Amino acid sequence: MAETKREIERKYDVTAGTELPDLTGVTGVAGVVDKGTADLDAVYWDTPDQRLAAASITLRRRTGGHDAGWHLKLPVSLDDGVRDEVHAPLSDTVPRALLGLVRARVREAELAPLLRLETTRHVRHLVDAEGTMLAEVALDTVHAERCAPGGERIGWSELEVELADDGDPRLLDKVDKKLRKAGVKRSMWSSKLTRGLLTTAPMDSEGKWTDDEGTGHAVVHLEDHTPASSGDHVLTRLRTQRDALLALDPAVRRDLPDSVHQMRVATRRLRSAFKSYRKILDRTVTDPVGEELKWLAAELGVDRDQEVLTERLTGRIGALPRTLLLGPVRGRLRIWTVARSAGSRRRTVAVLESKRYLALLDSLDALLAEPPLRPAAEAPPEKALVKAALKDYERLAARIEHALSLPPGQERDVALHEARKAAKRARYAGEAATPALGKPAKKFAKRMKSVQKVLGDHQDSVVAREALRALAIQAHLAGESAFTWGLLYGQEEAAGKDRERELPEVWAEASRAKVRSALGS
Repeated sequence: MAETKREIERKYDVTAGTELPDLTGVTGVAGVVDKGTADLDAVYWDTPDQRLAAASITLRRRTGGHDAGWHLKLPVSLDDGVRDEVHAPLSDTVPRALLGLVRARVREAELAPLLRLETTRHVRHLVDAEGTMLAEVALDTVHAERCAPGGERIGWSELEVELADDGDPRLLDKVDKKLRKAGVKRSMWSSKLTRGLLTTAPMDSEGKWTDDEGTGHAVVHLEDHTPASSGDHVLTRLRTQRDALLALDPAVRRDLPDSVHQMRVATRRLRSAFKSYRKILDRTVTDPVGEELKWLAAELGVDRDQEVLTERLTGRIGALPRTLLLGPVRGRLRIWTVARSAGSRRRTVAVLESKRYLALLDSLDALLAEPPLRPAAEAPPEKALVKAALKDYERLAARIEHALSLPPGQERDVALHEARKAAKRARYAGEAATPALGKPAKKFAKRMKSVQKVLGDHQDSVVAREALRALAIQAHLAGESAFTWGLLYGQEEAAGKDRERELPEVWAEASRAKVRSALGS
């Protein structure tokens, strides 16, 4: 069974035989405990074109030391050296649990041994006055060698400082200051794998590392490129959301908080960009991909929507005086929730393992590799992005006007829901334009978000009323009192009316002419 720990560490370059500076002078460190030396043997696995390395993901099988087994490291914050490390027991092949976590990156490609690292590690623990470990300091002597012939065997030394579980990250800053004063410099390498892949790559006749095996993916040096045209900005937006989708995949599989919601947001932003920029992107290419994104968002929504609804109803019940809780209200809600959630977690993982989902990821990659740009993509962003945002605004304005013209009731509820979708699209258009247009686009997006929030709260009340009616019927049929469910229904009905009364004022503020004119219209 896989286990996960958060790894927060910093790496430093040292020379062979380097002595560790005295760290007892660091605030909070009372002592340095020598834990001896261990020999570690790690084989790193990847695809032939190094898809995991390109995403700063490492997968290794390690023997020796106290944590022998399979280790998968997923980046959380590369700049701060924060990664989630997922452990699985030793086996000859990659454990199934870890395979799933890299499926979005690997897809149908095979994983194979890529690099072997042999490390002699001298470990010390930094402890406080009570002997509690604050951080682990490791002096490593490393030898790297390709698993396939052709590369060199390279050696180096490095120093790692890893924060203890639940440790204070500020300690790393204090240790860093002490090390720098002693002349120890931070490493340019994010990981041993990155360093090993590049420095063991075969060299050409001029002594330069070749890229025959895809090693260039391990360390990517991109030239500075400032988006100039509308097409550049749109493609940057698409790449950012595609990358978010891939990064969130293992988080959803691990059932991390808010991961499903954030993954749905990435799919929505991609679809919104396809729709908003039809003058820039060829819709014959983007429409089919957009339909698949819509499918994915719907599949992810089953679990997330139920979670949000349950939280809302639980909060309503918790706010009621006990004298108004007639019958087994909380028990009834639990039964209803379990019945609606049964198997949803398994369904979500099954979707992410499906060929349809993997084909969608391939389609996104293909679209970005050969962007279906139309002639308007060459236009300056000050023109094309503004035009797209204002078009989405006009669409929203028409839907709000229509909704507000209807009498209260189901038809208006549906119209307000459609307006909510339009508000979200206008907001995303503003966000996408912000890198090019700056503050005016940011303000536009903020105003559209305020409208979206009111409409979203209204829709949540509509959905909650439907659920409360169903719960009241179930309670009645079971011989229980339906009083509390009716009371909650009334509260949600009042909340919906409050949002409807609030909307005109919020819309008046968001639709002020100067908000749009600031975009350059």
